[in-house]
Amino acid sequence: MAEPLWLPLKENRIAQATFAVVGIMSTLVIYGILQEKIMRVPYGPNKEYFSYSLFLVFCNRITTSAVSAGVLLASKKALDPVAPLYKYGVVSVSNILTTTCQYEALKYVSFPVQTLAKCAKMIPVMIWGAIIMQKKYQGQDYLFAFLVTMGCSLFILFQGADDISPFNRGRESTVWGVSLMIGYLGFDGFTSTFQDKLFKGYDMEIHNQIFYTTVCSCLLSFIGLILQSNLLMAIDFVSRHHDCFFDIALLSTVATASQFFISYTIRTFGALTFATIMTTRQLVSILLSCLWFGHPLSWEQCIGAVIVFGSLYARSFLKTKQKAAPSLEMTETKAPGPS
Repeated sequence: MAEPLWLPLKENRIAQATFAVVGIMSTLVIYGILQEKIMRVPYGPNKEYFSYSLFLVFCNRITTSAVSAGVLLASKKALDPVAPLYKYGVVSVSNILTTTCQYEALKYVSFPVQTLAKCAKMIPVMIWGAIIMQKKYQGQDYLFAFLVTMGCSLFILFQGADDISPFNRGRESTVWGVSLMIGYLGFDGFTSTFQDKLFKGYDMEIHNQIFYTTVCSCLLSFIGLILQSNLLMAIDFVSRHHDCFFDIALLSTVATASQFFISYTIRTFGALTFATIMTTRQLVSILLSCLWFGHPLSWEQCIGAVIVFGSLYARSFLKTKQKAAPSLEMTETKAPGPS
């Protein structure tokens, strides 16, 4: 007998899948568009650019920490730290560096280049996994890592002819942008691997980890803003440009919401389904960015994109067929912030 559509959400797999896909796709696609808009589009009649990346990190983390604290209190779970505080601090420092590199890179490379380059994060994850967790990987993991690296290289090295975007800042620097992306990949790989070690070493609930890592990130990013003398300058900028304030508030909101959709998806369907959704989200984000901000793609970039996304989808398909085989886990499954 067919399952009634009015069954509760937890009993209806179609409704659960729809909820997970729509939640992740909507929040993270909006997050990606807002990232590019804030860092690359001028505000006001004087065409001023927002350049305070650490302020974005601070706003994102303070929102997430407040919501995660509310979740812990509402569920009557303990707010006490499970692991030593310095271990949360290590994750926080690495995550701040990850997010700062991500925002700063958008000043020098386009969002499609940055998004596709993120697909290569499996390489630093394999390196950090071998160093920190003593993991061993199969031959197919190295094959897919090579294919993704090759596709990303094509996408980065063969840029479109002329950027037709009216928002082009005229200061594109592929070398500096790629250097920041390498920093992003390295720090992100370390963050995810160290988080994995925390989860396995302690009986840690995900919202507990999110709360303490984001609180540490709030403190560290606030101190960084004070030391750079950028806090008052960033506040002055958003007070003069109310549309920028709205963009940052929306960015922080969708970044926080995405964490709960990610947690729900992994808990309900597992990391493989989550990885497939995230791959699709990256593809949609690139297409939307090209249309919205006018980034032209060369035919070499199209080939590179096909290689990358084809490899990622093939990898997900093979993992569903070989669930018992050791595999490389996606780095985004436990990230304290979206990428």
